[in-house]
This record gives sequence, structure tokens and C-alpha cells, in this order.
Amino acid sequence: MKIEHTTSLLAIVDDDKSFQNALRDLIESDGMSALCFDSAEQFLDCGARHQAACLIADIRMPGMSGIELQAQLKIERCRIPIIFITGRGDIPLAVTAMKEGASEFFTKPVDGASLLSSVDRALQQNLANRRRASERASLVARYKSLTPREREVLPLLARGQLNKQVAFELGITEWTVQLHRGHIMRKMQADSFAGLVRMADKLCPDHRQHLQVQFAS
Repeated sequence: MKIEHTTSLLAIVDDDKSFQNALRDLIESDGMSALCFDSAEQFLDCGARHQAACLIADIRMPGMSGIELQAQLKIERCRIPIIFITGRGDIPLAVTAMKEGASEFFTKPVDGASLLSSVDRALQQNLANRRRASERASLVARYKSLTPREREVLPLLARGQLNKQVAFELGITEWTVQLHRGHIMRKMQADSFAGLVRMADKLCPDHRQHLQVQFAS
């Protein structure tokens, strides 16, 4: 799938102004937009991490380093793809960054064509991340629409227990379990019972733990 670059916004974080400008010119020549920052702190302060689809950052900068920026974004659960730029002496740091989830790293001088290809892959990764996050949020919202009793019934059904077994465990009638089951299917927007089980797996893979423990907040 080819990303429409006209809708893509990149963030560049580099304390070298001339290199920063050269990167911006390269990106804009390919039809994308770029925001430039002189430091990691400046990038974090302006909130661009919530709008940008990809981050290109130098690994070694005054103040907060690129590695420290990556760690901060991870703490904030910001899943923006990161491409690191590094000097040859910082390759071990770049390898560490890759192990922590960076998309790619390049050593200076950077090959423009290779960088743009990496950016395109990062944009696709960002779309996939956003899609998964949206699907997850929708699933959690549907789960939170269940009543407390329905949240008790769901993990038991997902474990494969029969209606009468669920009824016995919860001290309710089998007819009531059937009623809850229908409501759960409708509220979770499950088109089949197998689909409902898959949803339960995503919410809480261990059905021996009640789902409401994880999502009580």
C-alpha cells in the first residue's frame, strides 16, 4: 500500500541546523511536510508527537539524547515510528535503539533515497499502529458497556463452559445465562460465538482471571 505523502507529517529533531534543513528539503521534495526541532525537549514541549506520523532524530544531542527521547516516548506509550541518524561512532547506541523498537538508523552522510524508503515503511507502520489502537479502543468501549453481571458471564463463556455450568458457578438460572449471553453478543457486536471468544482473548488472554479486574478503572 502506497502512502499518500501529502497527508504525512514528519518531525525532525537535530541540533545541527544545516543538517536539519537538508533533511527537511529532502522530505519536502518528496511531497511530505516536516516540522523541525533543535532539541528533544523542544519536540516534547510542543506536542508534535501526537500529530507527526514519523520521527527522525539524532541519537547524540545536547540535553536529552535521542535514546532518552525514545525511552520517554515509550513511557508515554507514544508509538510514533522513530528513524535515528547517527555518527559512525554511535552505531552501538543505534543498535540498542533498534532493539528498543526504532524503525531504522542511518549514519551520516545519509543516502537520501534509502532514507525516503525507510520513511515510507515507517508511515505504513504508523498507520497500522493507529488502526490497531483504534480497534482496541473500540473493543474496550464495547466491553465497558456490559453490566457487571455480563462481565462475570463473558470470561466463563469464553472458557468454553456450558450455560448450565455458568449458571451453577454464578448461582443464577440457565435461562438468565442465555439472556446475558444474548445481550453480550449484541453489545460486543459479535457476529458469532467464535468471534466473541476472539474478542475475549484480546481483552484478557487468561480467562482464569475475570476481565473486570483488568478493566475496572
